[in-house]
Amino acid sequence: MTVTYDPNDPAYYDETDLRTELTRVYDLCHGCRLCLSLCPSFPTMFDAIDARDGAVEELTAAEQDKVVDECYQCKLCYVKCPYIPPHEWQLDFPKLMQRAEAVQNRHHGDLKGKITTQVLGHTDLIGTLSSAAAPIANRAIATPGSAIRKLMDKTVGVAAERVLPPYARTRFSTWFKKRRRRGESRLGRPEQARAAIFSTCLVEYQNPAIGKDLVKVYERNGVTCDMPDGAGCCGAPWLHSGEFGQFTKQAAANVEKLAASVRAGNDIVVPQPTCGYVLKRDYPEYLKTEDARLVAAHTYDAAEYLWKLHKNQLKPESSSVSGDTSIDTEFAGDVPETTAYHVPCHLQAQNIGLRSRDLIKLTGSKVTAINKCSGIDGMWGMRSENYDLARKVAQPLAQAIDKADAEVVAGDCHLANGAIDQETGRRPLHPLQLLARAYGIPEELDDPRR
Repeated sequence: MTVTYDPNDPAYYDETDLRTELTRVYDLCHGCRLCLSLCPSFPTMFDAIDARDGAVEELTAAEQDKVVDECYQCKLCYVKCPYIPPHEWQLDFPKLMQRAEAVQNRHHGDLKGKITTQVLGHTDLIGTLSSAAAPIANRAIATPGSAIRKLMDKTVGVAAERVLPPYARTRFSTWFKKRRRRGESRLGRPEQARAAIFSTCLVEYQNPAIGKDLVKVYERNGVTCDMPDGAGCCGAPWLHSGEFGQFTKQAAANVEKLAASVRAGNDIVVPQPTCGYVLKRDYPEYLKTEDARLVAAHTYDAAEYLWKLHKNQLKPESSSVSGDTSIDTEFAGDVPETTAYHVPCHLQAQNIGLRSRDLIKLTGSKVTAINKCSGIDGMWGMRSENYDLARKVAQPLAQAIDKADAEVVAGDCHLANGAIDQETGRRPLHPLQLLARAYGIPEELDDPRR
């Protein structure tokens, strides 16, 4: 048996070795059960072991693999598990599931599954083409269950009934560069910090409005914004599918751009939780380079950065900030009386606190935090084979939002917000969009003429 989470280890893809390691870890998890409520994987595992009177070694390969299939990499194991490295038991459940996924793909993967991984992995290519043809692309994907969506389901494995986010005609980077050329950047107070925006695929191609409001809120608070040229998808779809070669290639290309931006005096700000987690945790772990560690040390969630600025907690040695800092707390715009705030899994796993909730509270809105999973977690919930289970996972979230009956729903994760839309019919705002409206900053919509 090899306790390895390194895809470069010679034993990593050895299926017999993997089965032994799965047995070891399942036995430890079965004896602990702290993660019972986190995701479907653990109840499935415990039920299978209990049915064999605790004889974990008697589980079949199919029973082991069902646990793997139901893991959607929410990372919340890291919050609850007492045995994660450097504990002597070296239990890293998410990375073991990634290893199992990689072994399955290498030895048993079917053609449709590989096609789905390729489609979901090439987010920049798909995003570039779909934004260029946004009206056509959006009509094609707009209606769940349509003939086109059923064809997509059969050919590329994206669930026919899943509500998909539309593509913007004008990409965020295009808007940002044109605005900078026109000299429209205006700081609302003396410069306090400098931040480079890692926009993510979801903001770049599908919801640039989040990025626009982020820039305007930051500038109002004396943060000069930049955007690294050439940075692309963080690589999470490759990583979560066990395609480590593609992931490290993407990660290395991004780190080169981001490290140069940090050395130029910028911090890195990420408006999507999954991507922020990947930059902070996965880049240094898989690349093992000084530049990856540099980028990770200077990467912040978008709300985290603003909150640290507010609390004067950004230290000069690890940020672009020097001197005392603060943010504007005068909110003369639209402030909802109540807000239901969804806590994304990948944000909770960063262990930075609920900074989006805290910022919303500053506006005077009464906030109900809803800590329930959306069942999306990266691209897992987009796959046709996971669709029914993903919706089942999302039901407690939908019920909690309905119970809160708040004026506004907010959430940091655009994919999770899509699931909320599907389950409740309500379209959440990113917290920084809510903050922008509270400041009185008008929403800037996509220009239909472009």
